[in-house]
Amino acid sequence: MASRRRFIRNSIVAGAAVTAGFSAFAGMRQEKWISNRPPAKQRKFQSRAVEETIREVKSYLGETELAWLFENCFPNTLDTTVNYSEKENRPDTFVITGDIHAMWLRDSTAQVWPYISLTASDGRLKDLIAGVINRQVRCIHIDPYANAFNDGPGQSEWMNDLTEMKPELHERKWEVDSLCYPVRLAHGYWKATGDTSVFDASWAEAMRIIIRTFREQQRKDGQGPYRFQRVTGWQTDTVAGAGYGNPIVPVGLIVSIFRPSDDATTWPFLIPSNYFAVRSLRQIAEIADTVLKDGILSSDAIKLAGEVDAALALYARAVHPQHGEIIAYETDGYHNYNFMDDANVPSLLSMPYLGTIDRSDPLYLRTRSFVLSKSNPYYFSGIMGHGVGSPHTGSNRIWPIAITVKALTANNDYDVVASLKMLKSTHAGTGFMHESFMKDDPTQFTRKWFAWANTLFGELVLDTYRTRPGLLKEV
Repeated sequence: MASRRRFIRNSIVAGAAVTAGFSAFAGMRQEKWISNRPPAKQRKFQSRAVEETIREVKSYLGETELAWLFENCFPNTLDTTVNYSEKENRPDTFVITGDIHAMWLRDSTAQVWPYISLTASDGRLKDLIAGVINRQVRCIHIDPYANAFNDGPGQSEWMNDLTEMKPELHERKWEVDSLCYPVRLAHGYWKATGDTSVFDASWAEAMRIIIRTFREQQRKDGQGPYRFQRVTGWQTDTVAGAGYGNPIVPVGLIVSIFRPSDDATTWPFLIPSNYFAVRSLRQIAEIADTVLKDGILSSDAIKLAGEVDAALALYARAVHPQHGEIIAYETDGYHNYNFMDDANVPSLLSMPYLGTIDRSDPLYLRTRSFVLSKSNPYYFSGIMGHGVGSPHTGSNRIWPIAITVKALTANNDYDVVASLKMLKSTHAGTGFMHESFMKDDPTQFTRKWFAWANTLFGELVLDTYRTRPGLLKEV
């Protein structure tokens, strides 16, 4: 997510205007289900494998609203947000989030992730994803503390932030997950394709930069080089403690000054992101061992993963009065804990999706029960839906991403079917997912063009089609 405050306000107004005549519009769609995709000549990138997958799933689903939503949403990243080229004879792909023309390391990974499984039959799609990996490596070299980048040097509205901004940066909010997502993409791409061409000297150096940055933010030797403040009326858009965050005890966890929502953390040890860091470091080590034959890089990654993992065992869990021992969202080493969850990924809910805990682990199940209850201050329930929201969009707004993640991490068929039904009934007739919607009125939504939410919904439909196709017939 970006610092998207004005986009939220504008999207609410636009959503209301767009949906003013939705009753007639929805009736037309239900009769014909006309695609909402851009015309073929206006699409940013076309993939044969993606188009074949859309036809296959639609053929199974028939002329239904779910098929129409899948056709609109699954290719949305390719249709509208990617710019593919070659630089120095290597693939290069810049990926915008949608309504903000900047590339987030997190969002760009999440947007193309559902296509990885299709690369075996589509060389162009494989090159596109390799291009994202290559671009992310370049971004890490520019500044490992930045979360979002311009397509080359440019002017950002955040150039006056009180931090070390550079012309290539759109925004410089330090979030642990920003360095985890590129590792996830590279590792997933390698496992799916067997292609090791992305693992060049620049990639290996980027991994060393990640390890160095994580160590700096363990803050064993002081506060480190990063600080951030912004002149703003939004409390969560700036940082306490003169830009270093609230105090911590250096127990081995990694400080994340911002959450995946791009909102400032309350307690700087963001626990889901630290779990993600452990997994990412072990993936770095696997690639270093197997592909690069770099024992030093592998050893450094494994050592740091062990330190963070050991600290998580001591500091990630706390006893909740209603739910027992669960994983908290944030802590500080002083045994202060923030009992909440945020819709943005990594979240507590999403941990099995990212491979940081087993979905059947009793600890996760207790944590999941907490997240999906009124004990979580950002769980909202209304006439039109129920699910996790975010401080980023305020009270009573539910995020489709969280509904989708609930299904992707489910242990039962009911959660999958119920989540798909809810997503189908809350897109406000647009044929696309949004950032958030009001629990009693989905026509009051934020971000009408949000590619991550769209493609993630497509991933859920495709995953269900591949593993439990009969469930789609119940939606």
